[in-house]
Amino acid sequence: MSTIAANLQAVEATIQTACQAAARPRSTVQLLAVSKTFPPEAVLEAVDAGQRAFGENYLQEGVDKIAAVAKARPDTPLEWHFIGPIQSNKTRPIATHFDWVHTVERLKIAQRLSEQRPPERGPLQICLQVNISGESSKSGAQPEELLALAREVARLPNLRLRGLMAIPEPEDDPERQRIPFARLRTLAQEIVADGIFLDTLSMGMSADLRAAVLEGSSIVRVGSAIFGSRTYE
Repeated sequence: MSTIAANLQAVEATIQTACQAAARPRSTVQLLAVSKTFPPEAVLEAVDAGQRAFGENYLQEGVDKIAAVAKARPDTPLEWHFIGPIQSNKTRPIATHFDWVHTVERLKIAQRLSEQRPPERGPLQICLQVNISGESSKSGAQPEELLALAREVARLPNLRLRGLMAIPEPEDDPERQRIPFARLRTLAQEIVADGIFLDTLSMGMSADLRAAVLEGSSIVRVGSAIFGSRTYE
């Protein structure tokens, strides 16, 4: 068994334990393997171990990797999620190559993704990123702006608004980790109460996965625990 396959088994065990603690079926939490900075060969190892959903932060790296992996495994359907910051001039390749986008924080970005989504690819699945901890250095819509943004994005053609995403301020205490996740869940409930369909909470990474699952996460984004420590150029 490869190292990545063994790591995936360990992450799977962590998710299962968290789901049991939350009294949730394992099937309600999707593992998104964050493959940024790792080569296509690492993704292929994960694919061969059964992983099917991958997250990329850097556009050109992600587009190149999608093509390389598709060439190597043409008969294996995979799901690619863009989880990095979005510049207006980069929306077309994101709309063309990815299945999900987790980091929409402005209406202008959503409008461009909608206009540039190839019709034959079907709707692009969208999460709105929320600055849940109020950090000046973090991307994301402000909570008080979220409902108005959700109303506008939900109307756009070629997109399907699915949920909310957040990256809270790092916190070591397991109970305190739950606070921003609970707040994101409450924001999602307020949007649903307004009549807008949502079924996704993209929250939780390697260090706070359990807290996120306890508070209702449906997608956990795990990178280094699967692929190893990163080296940034």
